[in-house]
Amino acid sequence: MLIAPLVAIFSIGFLYPLVKLMALSLTGGPSATYGRLLADPLYLAVLTNTVGIALAVTLNCVLLGYPVALAMARLKGRLALAIAACVFIPLWTSVLIRSYAWIVLLQRRGVVNSFLIETGLVGEPLKLLYTQGAVILAMTHVLLPFVILPIFSTLKLLSDDYNRAARNLGAGPAKAFLFVTLPLSLPGVFAGATMCFVLALGFYITPALVGGPGSMLMANLIGQQTTVLLDWPFAAALSTVLLVMTIVFIIAFRKALSFSKGLNSVH
Repeated sequence: MLIAPLVAIFSIGFLYPLVKLMALSLTGGPSATYGRLLADPLYLAVLTNTVGIALAVTLNCVLLGYPVALAMARLKGRLALAIAACVFIPLWTSVLIRSYAWIVLLQRRGVVNSFLIETGLVGEPLKLLYTQGAVILAMTHVLLPFVILPIFSTLKLLSDDYNRAARNLGAGPAKAFLFVTLPLSLPGVFAGATMCFVLALGFYITPALVGGPGSMLMANLIGQQTTVLLDWPFAAALSTVLLVMTIVFIIAFRKALSFSKGLNSVH
């Protein structure tokens, strides 16, 4: 009985709109919406681009976030607090503001181009803004804390006894990290990567501000269909495809995590 209100809220707030969304996507028949999505190379390119950018952002966040999380877990005192502040403070800032900050940095007369010109590295301003690279860079900056925190939590729970045992058995720092710390921290890595990838699949504000026509994501396409073209059935079909794709990737991440745990138990 205690969970009845929660079940009711979940049903009304999620399941009912989801059913309505799927029903709306079938307006005019599947061929009018899903068939149109599969038949038009433009929409398939946006779908592929969305997955590619989400994967690139997730990979960047894991590669950049793991060393930061490791430093937060192992360092003590003010230095650890300073690193933690650099991770947490961006979370208190609006995504819109952080995205606009990248416009200031990457625009034609922005900070980056001004530095490159003044140092003589380039002769004229580079096109940095409204590119796919700008989208990946800005999204990596926004989503990085969501990868750092799960990895940090996992590393913080690891006992130092594991590393001491490895060192006593003759393993150096690098070998102890590769064969002890890294495998044991994989649950945090997969948790952070899953969260980052799911958020990246549905990202809207940052690609809309710093991206160009060639870096449109599914969320931007859905927004265009609902606010500009007013094609609600097709927007519902796009949303349904994005939802199904997200669920599939979450299951894949969970399978990969289970597989990695199985390998660790074997070793």
